[in-house]
Amino acid sequence: MQQPLTPAEIVRELDKFVIGQKEAKRMVAIALRNRWRRQQVPEHLRDEIAPKNIIMIGPTGVGKTEIARRLARLAQSPFLKVEASKFTEVGYVGRDVESMIRDLADLAVNMVRSEEMEAVRLKAEELAEERLLDILLPRSRRSAAGSGRAHESSDAKTALEETQQADATREKLRRLLRQGALDDRYVELEVEDRSVPVFDFFASAGMEEMDYNLREMLSSMLPRRTKRRKVKIPEARQILMEQESQRLIDMDKVIRQAIERVEHSGIIFIDEIDKIAGREGTHGPDVSREGVQRDLLPIVEGSTVTTKYGMVRTDHILFIASGAFHMAKPSELIPELQGRFPIRVELQSLTKEDFVRILKEPENALITQYIALLATEGVTLVFEEAAIEEIAEIAYQVNTRTENIGARRLHTIMEKLLSDISFHAPDLKGQTLTITRDYVRQTLEDIVKDEDLSRYIL
Repeated sequence: MQQPLTPAEIVRELDKFVIGQKEAKRMVAIALRNRWRRQQVPEHLRDEIAPKNIIMIGPTGVGKTEIARRLARLAQSPFLKVEASKFTEVGYVGRDVESMIRDLADLAVNMVRSEEMEAVRLKAEELAEERLLDILLPRSRRSAAGSGRAHESSDAKTALEETQQADATREKLRRLLRQGALDDRYVELEVEDRSVPVFDFFASAGMEEMDYNLREMLSSMLPRRTKRRKVKIPEARQILMEQESQRLIDMDKVIRQAIERVEHSGIIFIDEIDKIAGREGTHGPDVSREGVQRDLLPIVEGSTVTTKYGMVRTDHILFIASGAFHMAKPSELIPELQGRFPIRVELQSLTKEDFVRILKEPENALITQYIALLATEGVTLVFEEAAIEEIAEIAYQVNTRTENIGARRLHTIMEKLLSDISFHAPDLKGQTLTITRDYVRQTLEDIVKDEDLSRYIL
């Protein structure tokens, strides 16, 4: 991080998007700050300081994933969310745990490449414009105009006039190009043909890694083919800009920076880790669950994983695990894995007051989103304070009586509440619609009263 945030500043940033859960925010803020602290200690100690991995325990929809995602954005770190239940023990059909490191490396390379392309954007725009002008008006062979007869003043004068005229025409085309006057014209470009032969028999379950690796191998072995495409000027400019950007950036440097970023600031969020908790001596699926834990252990402890970009060390990647732990306990994870997650944070269930704050306070609050969506149709949506309180109360009641899905309940309630307005919005252009408590009750009251119905609709 160029300007590292203090733990208090990190918490304040998280408060903009996640309501409540102060203890969890404090723990992740400290973990993030410790990464910067590790970079400041003497080098002989740096490799000895292990990341303080975290287990978040709490019901669904209380903000576990959002905290981790926002933390990664604050740190500008490569971030990957995986579900532990998607992995299987080596030897079983499914993805192996090392694939998460390969995926994280891919994300980091794309992240660094995007940054580098943005850094050379202006230069790439200039070069793309020149290439586009060359296509529209090929440069005259000035050298041929004056060669062999430069001593003849009349010929030299004619060559000079032709050059000046060509330059004037080129500048006129440049002005028209920048003004958008040529946007409807078509030009023919030579672009890379990215198609690779597809082998369907490798696409079966559990063979995704082999299929992907085979495609990569074939694309590097087969000669690069090009094809001619006829496109409009704006698309041609974009294609040429991408080509010039690729030429300007050093991919070896990008890969080096990406691997370094993965190793020192990568964050992996392992969701549903409770689904792989299993006791020793069990049979059937539990054997595979314990096997996944044992496969996961060296990755979290620190090992070296082979990726297509080279070797990646996992010693200082921050792992944040989460789970509801309704059917299992954190103590049912194998002891070695428990030891690699020294920080445990219990997230609290959301209250009615939390729901009110979630609806109004975050920068991406649900009410703000719906107001913005309907504004695109020319409809002004206004929520009364009492209506917001009623929505929060209904969400809390339904969560209490049926399955508790946390803040996700608000999404289903808001969608049901505004479905009629959203459907008829194109016919309501210019109108202001006020959502009152009575409207909320009338729209949702029958569903809330019928517990069986609310179980399926809300």
